[in-house]
Amino acid sequence: MMMRRPRVTVCKKQDSDDEDESLLNTSTECEDEKEEEEEEWVPESKVTKPRKKPVKPKEPKPPKPPKAPKAPKAPKVPKTPKPKAPKKTAAEKPKVGRKTKASALEKDAGVVGVPVKEERLSFIVTDGNHNETEQYQGAQVKEATSTKWPQSEKQGKSAEPKELKHDLAHLPEGPSSSYQLPGVKKEEPEDDFTFDEPALKKMKTAGCPDGKPVKHYKKDNSSLGDVQMNWDIIQVLSERTVVDPWVCENLVNLFKEENTIPFIVRYRKELINHMDADAVRDVQLTMEELRNVAKKVHAAIQTLKKEGTLTISLEKALLNCRSADELDHVYAPYKKGSKLSKVRRARQLGLEPPALVLLESPQTLNLHSYIQPQSEGLSTLAEVEAGVQQILADMIAKDKETLVFVKRLCEQDYITIHSTVSKTALKEQKDEKGAKPKDIDKFQLYADFTANVKNVHHHQILAINRGENLKILTVKVNIPDRVKNEFIRWCLNVRWRPKGYARDELFKLLKDAVEDSYKRLIQPLLCRAFRSGLTTSAEKESIAMFVRNLRQLLLTGPVRGRVLMGVDPGYRHGCKLAVLSPTSQILHTDVVYLHGGNGFREAEKIRHLLRKYNCYTVVIGNGTACRETEAYFADLIAKKYFEPLDVTYCITSEAGASIYSVSPEAVKEMPDLDPNLRSAVSIGRRVQDPLAELVKIDPKHIGIGTYQHDVSQPLLKAALASVVEECVSFVGVDINICSETLMRHVAGLNAGRAKNIMEWREKNGPFINRGQLKEVKGVGPTTFQQCAGFIRINPENLKSICSSQQSVGEPGGQASGAGVPNTAGAGGAAGKPPSKKSKSKTTGSAAQQLNPLDQTCIHPESYDIAMSWFSRCPCPSVWSSG
Repeated sequence: MMMRRPRVTVCKKQDSDDEDESLLNTSTECEDEKEEEEEEWVPESKVTKPRKKPVKPKEPKPPKPPKAPKAPKAPKVPKTPKPKAPKKTAAEKPKVGRKTKASALEKDAGVVGVPVKEERLSFIVTDGNHNETEQYQGAQVKEATSTKWPQSEKQGKSAEPKELKHDLAHLPEGPSSSYQLPGVKKEEPEDDFTFDEPALKKMKTAGCPDGKPVKHYKKDNSSLGDVQMNWDIIQVLSERTVVDPWVCENLVNLFKEENTIPFIVRYRKELINHMDADAVRDVQLTMEELRNVAKKVHAAIQTLKKEGTLTISLEKALLNCRSADELDHVYAPYKKGSKLSKVRRARQLGLEPPALVLLESPQTLNLHSYIQPQSEGLSTLAEVEAGVQQILADMIAKDKETLVFVKRLCEQDYITIHSTVSKTALKEQKDEKGAKPKDIDKFQLYADFTANVKNVHHHQILAINRGENLKILTVKVNIPDRVKNEFIRWCLNVRWRPKGYARDELFKLLKDAVEDSYKRLIQPLLCRAFRSGLTTSAEKESIAMFVRNLRQLLLTGPVRGRVLMGVDPGYRHGCKLAVLSPTSQILHTDVVYLHGGNGFREAEKIRHLLRKYNCYTVVIGNGTACRETEAYFADLIAKKYFEPLDVTYCITSEAGASIYSVSPEAVKEMPDLDPNLRSAVSIGRRVQDPLAELVKIDPKHIGIGTYQHDVSQPLLKAALASVVEECVSFVGVDINICSETLMRHVAGLNAGRAKNIMEWREKNGPFINRGQLKEVKGVGPTTFQQCAGFIRINPENLKSICSSQQSVGEPGGQASGAGVPNTAGAGGAAGKPPSKKSKSKTTGSAAQQLNPLDQTCIHPESYDIAMSWFSRCPCPSVWSSG
């Protein structure tokens, strides 16, 4: 208050009126001319409009006294109300910010004239501050008044005086500073509205794919299972994955409806804010973790109910758990086989009420009354105090607010992870038993390693975990003592402060309980949380790297339309050769010994094979004897030994070829070939069609990165299977020529459904359109929705298959309008009656028609929209075949 009074007195002081009026004498002549112009055209009816009267009670400073020197200026109001307006407009740029306050003061005082003192002070305000002051004053003006002068808002301060005069004719009686307020008021809500509008347009739900905005997501924990947790899965997902809550809600609903990631990313992208597949997969993994925690909590609650040990506080603590570490922290003392903890023993002895009394009303607590000499655990005061301390420590360690506070302290402090060589490894090194000394050398970088938990690299965490599992390293998390001191101070003074006066012995008991809770319960929990968090983060990043590497391998560009020779190099067992047709059919296999002194004789055999099959591309595996085999072919090519063929060679990865050669799939596909020759076939096919060949091999054997065995195997397997499905689906498969192994990786399909599709194709002939997929056993509406957009039907392949069938003399080959035999639906198999299922699902000729959209990525659910759009295309002949 002492700081405000000098400012008010300066504004009200009128002793310097003469001096201030002299400052305005220079503009008197101009003002007189403007007064004459205004008297000619300004109507008096509009001058007396009383619309500004409701504005008076809204001004926050009405109690200011009237100013004496302004009284003689009052009679000038009916004559020349507008001369004052030009005064303001002439000096409008430097005065607008201050005159907005003066307008209310003048009306409260009953004086229309503007004090000169206010004008002089307004010169301090610069042009850049006008908007801020106008917004502050404009917030108190009615919205109806703000929308009456849109032209004045556009002109702003750059308008000319004549234009301002014309606008002032519509204004009520008052100072010219009120003219600026409506424009500011109108501009402010428009900015707020347009700022918030785009965000609302993005909010859509799975039930409204057309794009209806949803302001808030519904808090629904039904996706967690039968148990209702004390936290919202949508909010936790948003916090952990840094994704908008409405996107998380849509993803939860989409996964609940059994939608696959390729389908969501391609055909529901507006519901997920155009996220990529990796981000969606991260949300899915996090959601599965939360669901697993909820299931474990539900199982723990049911177990405790059966045992009769479930209490309200324990159930609340379990429902607050958001991770497996927190659940273990709460549920560990109650697991089967665990010893009866001191806390449970103290509660059984009835020491929980005095612990609560110590916090609520310590002045009434008398621990001597709980002593029972004949009872174990209550025989002395020390035992009673120890029991109360155990209960208080357990309450503190399981309190949600306390755990949040101590975790926040750790986030703000410098927490480190430290690894050293274990004593067991050093002892074995001295004894020189086994191969431990060599293993210790491998972990020499981590023999004395320290790093901040916020800056440590993911591969370092995986290496430390591997050394710890091998019992070579000892790892611990270091939390500074200042975290402990601040935690104890906060507990004693804020969270767990007694509500009444506590005697010294009781306060010491509470302090010991806080220290014991931190040292015995909270600090180990924090260390486990940091270790598990670092491990989880490292595993996720490693799996993401494996996924990126695998995607890059699967999406390698194929080399189509040429005959290839695959070479699996070797020394002792020779180099295995396999000549493949442009469609990956095996034309010839052989074994040559290029590095045993018979190179010239074997070169003649190779040249004969290349000329016989018109093969001019050689694919060499990068395994044993790769460089020697490469030098051999490079020397022959340099000598132009294979002329007239222009032979070239390339080197490709043969990782996993040996494992695939003995797999059941390879045996089923090439039963008559030796396993060594199968690897040469696999090497050649990896160049012809990498995606079709690599999906046959376990992704872990393709060579996608290190530390594969140090991450969670279920997560790795699920992620790699997902990225294979993603790549196969995004590329698309021709259902009439693809293999069963490739088809099972299409989104929505599995091994059983792929087998049924192959059986249907063998029985009824090639698929003519996507709608025939509904006739396959096991392909229902949901499966069809997920896989239909990723399946292609190429008319060229379809015609070639049909022509080959007709040349063989297959009966029942009636060509349709597009030159395709009548192989679909009823009557598809010649000489056999159609099945009941095909009768119900086929519609005669409609199911046998080709659809040009079946060879595109457009989903059948959007065919009507696509056809209506293409019907307006100037070239309707394109769709004549459909």
